[in-house]
Amino acid sequence: MERQFKTLFLRLLQSLARAPKAAFADLAANPPKRILVIRQHDQLGDFLLSTPVFRALRAFYPSAEISVVARPYSAALAMHNRYIDQVIVFHDQFRQWNLSYASQFWRQLRQDFDLAVVLNTVSHSLSSDLIARFSGARFILGSDQPRFVGLEHNFFYNLIAPYRDLPLPQNEKNLDIVRAIGADTADHSEHMTLLQEERQHAAERLQKSGWNAERPLVALHPGAGKILNRWPAQYFAQVANRLAAMSNCQFFVTWGPAEDELATNLMQNLQTEAISFQCRDIRELAAILSHASLFICNDTGVMHLAAAVDTPLIAIFGPTPPEEWKPVGDRFVSLRAPDHRCESVAVEEVVSQAMGMLKMYPVAEKAG
Repeated sequence: MERQFKTLFLRLLQSLARAPKAAFADLAANPPKRILVIRQHDQLGDFLLSTPVFRALRAFYPSAEISVVARPYSAALAMHNRYIDQVIVFHDQFRQWNLSYASQFWRQLRQDFDLAVVLNTVSHSLSSDLIARFSGARFILGSDQPRFVGLEHNFFYNLIAPYRDLPLPQNEKNLDIVRAIGADTADHSEHMTLLQEERQHAAERLQKSGWNAERPLVALHPGAGKILNRWPAQYFAQVANRLAAMSNCQFFVTWGPAEDELATNLMQNLQTEAISFQCRDIRELAAILSHASLFICNDTGVMHLAAAVDTPLIAIFGPTPPEEWKPVGDRFVSLRAPDHRCESVAVEEVVSQAMGMLKMYPVAEKAG
């Protein structure tokens, strides 16, 4: 009954809010001056995997003003991005909305956008579709898939990007949407722009905690939102103990909300000193990770944060296919056991990979 009701509601919505007819040729004849990209419905990693889209749009429409609608934590990642002109924050919790904020959001949304791009690749978000429709943009671009259950097409879009039903990297699936209008980029890397003062502040905090900048810093993150994506915390400690015995590395341990137990487990099994503190601010964590020579983590959003600041990393994968979710690039390595269980990845394999990467990617070769 719930599914039937939802389908009936969507069909009613389709009759009321269908996007006006348009064609790709119409957009080509009228290049957009103001573009709105909507990615407010997914998690941290999903947003960072979308950042090649902004690079592609900026290259294809160099004079256009590009805005993005994002959740508060994703908005922090988009701040100062060289490809984005404006960040519009969409609060996903009802208690954060009031008349003043709603009025401000509406004014930002109604800025005469010519093109709205909805990045629905992981799941289909009704709120994202409605934001695109309410923006008033003449052209609304989105993927043919996924569709709402019971509907034959995505009626909110009047420009439909073909969907390749293949196990492609997620950044490829995002780019496929704007490739439909001719925008593309050879650089598929995730990106966030850190300010120099943010990196300086992070370095000072690390140094006050005991970091010697002349020694390689290896960052460890034992957490992950999904339990099945967690490599045992004591294995992280064993890796650090082995690396400490073979190199002059220093170690930094970080963890997320509700992961104190994992951090404690890791620290209790360490036989070497380590800097440890939880970063509440996502940009501060990114700035700290930018100073690391290597990041060892699980398949989680922070993996993408490290990749976005070009920190070499080793990510332990479990059920999730790395060919779809691993950051793109030789600096980012995924390890996965044949049985697709995180705990089956051997400590020795991680240590061997880490030693090779510490020699291959010294701090001096990292991007600023």
